[in-house]
Amino acid sequence: MNIAIIGAGPAGSVLASLVAQRGHAVAVFDENKRPDLIVGESLVPGLIPVLRRLGIEDRVAKIGVLKPGVTFYPGSGKKVAFCFSSLPRRYPQYAYNVPRPQFDRILQDRFMELGVELVETRVSLFSEGDHIRLASETLALAKTFKGAEPDLVVDASGRRRLSARLLGIGARLGPRKDVSHFSHFAGFEPEHPAGQVRINRLQNGWAWRIPLRGKMSFGIVMDQQAAAALGSTPEERLENAARQDPLLEQEIKGLKRVSNVQTYGNYQLISDRGVGANWVAVGDAFGFVDPMLSPGMMVAVESAVVLDSILSGGDHLNSALLKYSGYMTAQLEAWMDLISYFYDGRIFELHELGMEMQARHTNLPFGFLERFMSANMAGMASGFTTASPFSRSVLRWMDRFVVGAERTPSLKYAIA
Repeated sequence: MNIAIIGAGPAGSVLASLVAQRGHAVAVFDENKRPDLIVGESLVPGLIPVLRRLGIEDRVAKIGVLKPGVTFYPGSGKKVAFCFSSLPRRYPQYAYNVPRPQFDRILQDRFMELGVELVETRVSLFSEGDHIRLASETLALAKTFKGAEPDLVVDASGRRRLSARLLGIGARLGPRKDVSHFSHFAGFEPEHPAGQVRINRLQNGWAWRIPLRGKMSFGIVMDQQAAAALGSTPEERLENAARQDPLLEQEIKGLKRVSNVQTYGNYQLISDRGVGANWVAVGDAFGFVDPMLSPGMMVAVESAVVLDSILSGGDHLNSALLKYSGYMTAQLEAWMDLISYFYDGRIFELHELGMEMQARHTNLPFGFLERFMSANMAGMASGFTTASPFSRSVLRWMDRFVVGAERTPSLKYAIA
């Protein structure tokens, strides 16, 4: 099969390596224009098996920082740490924090090592009904195809969503209308344990600190109007958001910004349709969710892994694409559902009430329940069991049993 992949970001690069290993003829088209800062620097354990499968984990480890988990500061002096060490032993119990340009380069180098052609160009496309075609001038640049049309066009163009724009396909947007500003800094207080990502709840959003080698990635995500009230520039908004948070204010005294400030908007989107007659969308081109639990890279790479697996299953192409579409839509919806527990504060209230019940009923095995719930939550947040019917049912059951039975949720940890 001839496969044209538009975009050499993580989804496109991983897919290129996987399908090339199966013997398909692959060409990746990319403009090679990326900013110095790219969101998605904190990986989750669910990605480790993919890095091992591609034979590049050692390369990622050399540029990254080992990430043992995430610590949340939801307010009212509360601190909740999720550690990957609570994952079942069959799963990797760690991840990495990575500088995205170097990480993306590793993925691109890998597919080129496997013989995939990289064509650096701005792609021209046109449509014939529900078919997407490469313009003749674009097709002529791919030596791999020898002038033949690709059998499958893969849209890995990220948030540009080239296939959706070309065919006029809409999307479902999430309830939040947030904006994010982030940059790299030197001078942040060190995290404990080393490599731990820290997330603070702010008045109208949240802030992250991701440890990288020799610096810290610091960013905010909040309602657009609330962000605008913090200043007229992204630089002012970052600084003022930190000054309004008691914990962050203590950490920024010796801070020095060592990069530009990058801005992203619209963190929740699922395409109404991500497949067609001869095309399919992967990664952000299909959909993306809020970065609260660092799911972006996981969802993007998983879309490539799933598509490769389904294409190799022997189904007719159209049947395979529809199967893939249903799977990825369910994954995105599951991540959105899980993240909602953090935005409305239910996950922290559940933790608090569980600890109270354990203190009151020392003769009952709430300690075991706490360990079970921590493992269940870690499995979902790590990307291994995010969409698992069992894991999702456990979370919903505990939400009803603990929070609902004790009192109406106060939502005191909710993000406005």
